[in-house]
Amino acid sequence: MPGYGISVYPDLRPLSEIKDYMALAAKYGCTRVFSSMFSVEGSEEEVLTYFREFISAAHSVGLQVSLDVNGPCLERFGASPSDLSVFHSIGCDILRLDTPLTTEGYLQFLSNPYGIRLELNASMGERGEALIRDLLEKVENSQDLLLCYNFYPQRYTGMKWEKFKSAAKRLSDTGCGQAAFVSSHGKDSHGVWDARDGLPTVERHRDLPIDLQARELLAAGMEYVLIGNAYATEEELKALQAVFAPVEVPKENPLLPILKAMGLSSSALAGESRTLPKKLKIHLDPGITAMERKVLFEYYPHMDVGDSSEWIWRSRMPRMVYAKEAFPPRKAEGEYFQPGDVVMVNDSYKHYAAEVQIVLKPILNDGTRNLVAKLDPQEFELLSMVADGDTVVFLEA
Repeated sequence: MPGYGISVYPDLRPLSEIKDYMALAAKYGCTRVFSSMFSVEGSEEEVLTYFREFISAAHSVGLQVSLDVNGPCLERFGASPSDLSVFHSIGCDILRLDTPLTTEGYLQFLSNPYGIRLELNASMGERGEALIRDLLEKVENSQDLLLCYNFYPQRYTGMKWEKFKSAAKRLSDTGCGQAAFVSSHGKDSHGVWDARDGLPTVERHRDLPIDLQARELLAAGMEYVLIGNAYATEEELKALQAVFAPVEVPKENPLLPILKAMGLSSSALAGESRTLPKKLKIHLDPGITAMERKVLFEYYPHMDVGDSSEWIWRSRMPRMVYAKEAFPPRKAEGEYFQPGDVVMVNDSYKHYAAEVQIVLKPILNDGTRNLVAKLDPQEFELLSMVADGDTVVFLEA
């Protein structure tokens, strides 16, 4: 299932601070912590003792631990692709490995008896993707192999958004969980290599709100989102908790009998998908009614079945559920509704009343639709990623 994690830097902050941060993040739904094992100084035993305590603290609050390791790190602790016992002894759950190995070496890694999963760098381009596919032809369980894109400390050096989306789409059929990084905007945040401008995977995300970064990554196919820099603020952790919160599906959804009568699948209502709904932030119109608010936020699922025009995104099923409710016409200013306007058909066109639409191109304000909200200006890219059949959930900005 989709989730989010944090990154911590033992070489930059004391373990007591890191423990407090892990506990706070876990409180807000975080399930993983990422760190580097080769950045901690000391003797072999001192480093192992440190990470035993660190991992024990992480496990105590429900976090899995992913450790970044390289060739010299493996050699230092007497480990090899065929012998990961030292990492098992400290309780490690996932090893992220950038060191290039032969296919056989990776397979030895993946066949370890401890259940330690292997995470590979997904930012390696076509050669890396070819390696991943070669491995998957030989490995028994694709869930043992995870993919994670790089983060980029230096401003203007992050991945191109379109290139990232293309890579994510190509790897989406592998069955491996993909992960990428977002940036915290916390004051005095820190990270690897004197990071001062956040640690995102994608450059366009560097200055966006953390929850929007995460929602776009999820829309691009990521299963996991990691905060690259530390420490994220409590407000940011709360925002990510809302992004990853499961949608509460009504136990007795009034749409179920309608779908069954039409011979349609109810899988979307049952929450069977591994992917989260696309969550769009909107600013409510001051004149919105209680019933219109109910349709926006309590009806589930809003989705476009795929035969809408290029002028609107259309959630048509609410009209069947709320057919007996009143949706009085309300005059909206302007001759045209503009892109990003969220409108609801009113009783002037009773057959379609309660239908929710998002305007994609200017449409005539002919009196049959009420303006109920406006898409937040930063949400248009995410809206463009909503595919036919995707479930949409509205969040009040």
